[in-house]
Amino acid sequence: MVVGLSHSISLCDRLTTAELTTSPILIEQPLQEPVVQKPPADPKTVASIILGGGAGTRLFPLTSRRAKPAFNPQSLNRHLARTYDFANGVNFGRGFVEVLAATQTPGESGKRWFQGTADVDAKLRHTENILILSGDHLYRMDYMDFVQKHIDSGADISVSCIPMDDSRASDFGLVKIDENGHILEKPKGESTRTMAYLFNGYWEDIGTIKSFFDANLALTNQPPKFHFYDPSKPIFTSPRYLPPTKAEKCRVLNSIISHGCFLAGCTVEHSVVGVRSRLEHGVEFKDTMMMGADYYQTETERGLCLKHGKVPIGVGANTKIRNCIIDKNARIGKNVVIANGDNVKEADRPEEGFYIRSGVTVVLKNSTIAEGTVI
Repeated sequence: MVVGLSHSISLCDRLTTAELTTSPILIEQPLQEPVVQKPPADPKTVASIILGGGAGTRLFPLTSRRAKPAFNPQSLNRHLARTYDFANGVNFGRGFVEVLAATQTPGESGKRWFQGTADVDAKLRHTENILILSGDHLYRMDYMDFVQKHIDSGADISVSCIPMDDSRASDFGLVKIDENGHILEKPKGESTRTMAYLFNGYWEDIGTIKSFFDANLALTNQPPKFHFYDPSKPIFTSPRYLPPTKAEKCRVLNSIISHGCFLAGCTVEHSVVGVRSRLEHGVEFKDTMMMGADYYQTETERGLCLKHGKVPIGVGANTKIRNCIIDKNARIGKNVVIANGDNVKEADRPEEGFYIRSGVTVVLKNSTIAEGTVI
């Protein structure tokens, strides 16, 4: 029996001391609105749209011959088809992956066909919530927790946000929220209810040369802030079926070496070496990301290159490289030095096979850096 405070006092007056020590007295609480249990989020009713468009200017020159999907989608489409082939035995549940290509309108308006990454046309059935994601961020999030918080809040739109210090705030879009998570600053004329979902895990933008470079090298840290080895939350990519990397008399410190590489008598420090990379004797890498190669050259092909004074794919003997991104299939000769000793921040040298962006030297895809070159 629940009684009010006045009833409790009058009841105590008629109880003995022994009764007081054994009999509970319940104090009535103010009436509260009943809690309405929100339905659990159902992944079958959630569709995700990954925005992968853009002109690619922030990641140039890496995007000069690589997919920025609004303009050069072929390699991305091929990657998706190979990686998320649901008939190959990999179990992704009942999900699906479909490319929603941008459509160009004929006539004058077609010249302005790219209107931003949100300019997509999706017709999705049985969908109650749409999760819109950016394709140039590195993080690991439980999206269903995000969706559940959205449902529980009753919001029309929920935006995932992370705390950001003043030193980096100018690089990102900013929102202002109140103590309940409501986003206060809205577009003019909008009456939509918008909530913030605060994400406190690792998150990094990789949409610029510097951020892409830093995020990749940060994976070599011990321990890294982000790693790919969580068995409960695996990261999938396209299978390549390459042999293990072979290293002979090498020194490798705090680095990641991908599969299918040949390393001979070289030093690799705080660097990432991509698939099918080849580093010859005396090569020194530091703070460098080598993206590898799309194919192998046979020993005969390599021999013919050297015989005719050409540079084979890979990095030649006694070459020293630091603070550099080496794009796919690059040919770097012997005794090359890439160090940007003059600390140049920006430079365009496409005819010489490289650019410099934010102080990082970028060796172009399929380019050749001649023997003895100093950058």
